[in-house]
Amino acid sequence: MFTAINPLESQRLKRAGAEFWHLWTVRFPRRSITGRLVHGRVWRRHDGRRWQYKKFIEYDQDGE
Repeated sequence: MFTAINPLESQRLKRAGAEFWHLWTVRFPRRSITGRLVHGRVWRRHDGRRWQYKKFIEYDQDGE
């Protein structure tokens, strides 16, 4: 038996953990979600098609 899949429904399905950002060390420069190059420690998540990267800014607890 054949079951048709609605393309709109399949677009809404995401991989488990797709909405979670995790800390990642980039050894080669990558493009961020804004199009800029990032390197070093970055936030990263998978949107179902590709990896997205955001700049990681480290703060001291003292605010310095």
